[in-house]
Amino acid sequence: MSRAGEWEVEDSALRARRASSFGAEAAAYDEHRPDYPVAGVHWALGPVDGKPDVEVLDLGAGTGKLTGVMLAAGLRVTAVEPDAAMRAVLMRRYPAVSTLAGSAESIPLQDDSVDAVMAGQAFHWFDLPRAFPEIARVLRPAGVVAAFWNGHDTSVEWVAELDRVSYTTASFERRSTLGLPAHPLFYPFERTEFAHSHRRTAESLTDTIGTNSHTLVVSPAERTAALERIAAYLSSRPETATGEFDFPLRTLVIRALVK
Repeated sequence: MSRAGEWEVEDSALRARRASSFGAEAAAYDEHRPDYPVAGVHWALGPVDGKPDVEVLDLGAGTGKLTGVMLAAGLRVTAVEPDAAMRAVLMRRYPAVSTLAGSAESIPLQDDSVDAVMAGQAFHWFDLPRAFPEIARVLRPAGVVAAFWNGHDTSVEWVAELDRVSYTTASFERRSTLGLPAHPLFYPFERTEFAHSHRRTAESLTDTIGTNSHTLVVSPAERTAALERIAAYLSSRPETATGEFDFPLRTLVIRALVK
């Protein structure tokens, strides 16, 4: 889960550290990260709607947060994930899913093997000049690539303040819009957003933010201070101080057809 549009960063070393930070916290990631709205999955697959037995690749699948939503929607899913610890959690949770070691830059599938390539909270970590040709290679004609990002709904005042409280020295600069570079193998990306939520308590929301890469890569002292700040803030707010609540999210979905 991230702030909307904060995937761009000029510090390549920081970007690399953040991208590889999740494996050590795979169990916590699986327990505390939200899933994705099924309406977003249906919109993403609109261009291939009506095809029989749609086959989908969950690329950078992590512990299977998007995989589970696609399975519930009745799709045939293959998962590819580079991190062994994340992959192990996915395999335990969804043993019937074909789960492979690989990356966006080296997809272990044959040419023209899937109707859609989907990425949940992962597309911003891809090396796009290398990933786009690989994605195009495994897509069937008229196939679709789609990416999902869960972001905090900062139109809600207390959520916007939580983002400010959560800031660390590894946080990416916020971007007001999210754009992707044009690529000759794909038509221009379309984008839309969906309202979503995550059932949390003050304690479990603190744990969720603790799985964000910007809290994982900082020093132990800074991480502890940030999580204590977040917990104190959530305990002080009437919306979050007592019991469970629905944490407001906005899910950005983008999609493009392969040429």
